[in-house]
Order: sequence, then structure tokens, then C-alpha cells
Amino acid sequence: MGDQNLVKKLFTGYSPRLFKLKFWMLFLGFAFITLGAANLQMGNRLQKITKKGVDVMVALDVSNSMLAKDIKPNRLKRAKHLVSKLMDKNPNDRIGLVVFAGNAYLQMPITVDFSAAKMYLNTITPGMIPTQGTAIDQAIQRCQEAFGKKKKLHKAIVLISDGEDWSKEGVKAASKAHEEGIIINTVGLGSTKGAPIMNPKTGDYFKDKKGNTVITHLNGDLLKKIAQKGNGVYVHLDNTNNAVATLTNQLNSIQKMAYGENLFADYKSYFQYFLAIGLLFLFIEPFIPETTTKEVEIA
Repeated sequence: MGDQNLVKKLFTGYSPRLFKLKFWMLFLGFAFITLGAANLQMGNRLQKITKKGVDVMVALDVSNSMLAKDIKPNRLKRAKHLVSKLMDKNPNDRIGLVVFAGNAYLQMPITVDFSAAKMYLNTITPGMIPTQGTAIDQAIQRCQEAFGKKKKLHKAIVLISDGEDWSKEGVKAASKAHEEGIIINTVGLGSTKGAPIMNPKTGDYFKDKKGNTVITHLNGDLLKKIAQKGNGVYVHLDNTNNAVATLTNQLNSIQKMAYGENLFADYKSYFQYFLAIGLLFLFIEPFIPETTTKEVEIA
């Protein structure tokens, strides 16, 4: 808008082609720098690595009693923290996960992918199993099934619970599993004095049919018997580091086996090429004019 002659003089020599060229030079410059910052990589070599370790199935109690806060922040969260640290201390072992309450389910098959294992671990809540209780025998059986039909040597179960077994068949299941060569370790959570259980939905404590507050107690004697039948160790979880150290020592005493040959790519980074191209575009852009002739002076 404006005086026609004045506008014509102002745009004398203006080149839309050169203007677009400068724009694309800037755009491509920043685009290539962004790609460089992303550090694009490509695998250029495959390397075979054989590991030796133990197959470990973790059986984790997720019944409502695991919400008790006689250990902070509560039994279930401390149990998750224990499992996570156990993975960190035993990077050469393979691990699987069974969750149980009134029933037991395979949450994750045996894997070497500890990142995925920790992701599964973080999603575990008591609400994932509607049937309440503590069916330890079913948990041990699910772990046995997860090991498969092959030779049961080099196998171990780490059963984490408060020990309130409703089925009363946990010791028998442990004895049967050990007959197949499986070592069973147990971890007890909570106190013998007991503690009320907070209902996360209502914010109040669980009550029985008579209106009395439900108190959950650690049954350490049962867990000790299960560990004894499974030729393993019993650990009371009061100090996580000590518990992890005890379990790690026990797992290290088991004969290791070579498993699989995993392929790992040796990656090469190419960020420097993208950065060089991007900087080249940005360096050239200021030297490109927007006009084809000198600007016309206006009196």
C-alpha cells in the first residue's frame, strides 16, 4: 500500500528468487544442525557376546497386606526397590517376574532386558489381582513353569512376601520345586507386631466384617521353612543393601551357565557431517543479496 511510484522505487531490484534462496539456506542450516544434535547412528559391526549367569524368577506378593506401612514407605514399594537393586547387582543373570495374591500370574518371562523388567516392576499394584490372599504355593508353581521343561539346574526363585499364606501349601510346593533342582530364597517384609492396611481408594484402614481394623503380621517362620526346604536363605527386609548383598552372595554360589549369544551392534555416530553441512549453509546465507541491482535512492 502507498504511492504507486514510491512503492515501485522501493522494490526496484527486489528478487523473490534470491529472498526464497536465503530463506531455504537458513531453514536447511538449522535443520541439519538439529539432526546433528540428535546424534544419528548406524550399526556397522556385530559382536557376539556370551554371558554366564543364573535364571532368577522373582515371586512378588501384591496382596493388600503389602500396603502396610510398618516399613517405609510401605511393604510393596520397599519390595520393588529391593528387586531393582538386585538387578543392578546381578547384571549377568536373567530375570523373570511372577505376581501373586489369591492367585499367581506370570507378569514377565525370563529376560536379559532389565530396562523392560524395571518398567514391568513399576506398573505393579495390589489392584492388578482381584482375588485377595497370599497363595505362595501357586507363586512357586508359576515360577517352575516359567523355567520351562529343560534341566532345572542354575535356577533360583526369590520369593518376596509378608508370609500370610492362606493356602498353607507353600512348604510342600517349595520342597517339590527343590526336588527339580530349583533353589528358593525368601524375603520377609513387615513386623511381627503387625500394622493396619491403608485402603488407597477410601484413605481409611481396611476393616473386617465386624468393623474391626484388619492387622497384618509378618509370618517369618513360614518363610524360613520355605527357604529351608528350598536350600536357600531367608532375609528379613529391614536394610535393603544388606538384603541385596545376602541374596547376591547366595545367587553367586549357584553354578553359572552359559546362555545365548546376544548380538550387539557397534554403532558409529554421524553427527559431525550434519553439523558441518548446517554450519556451511549458515555461513553462506549472509553473502547472498536480496536484490539484483543497487537500491534506488529516494529524494
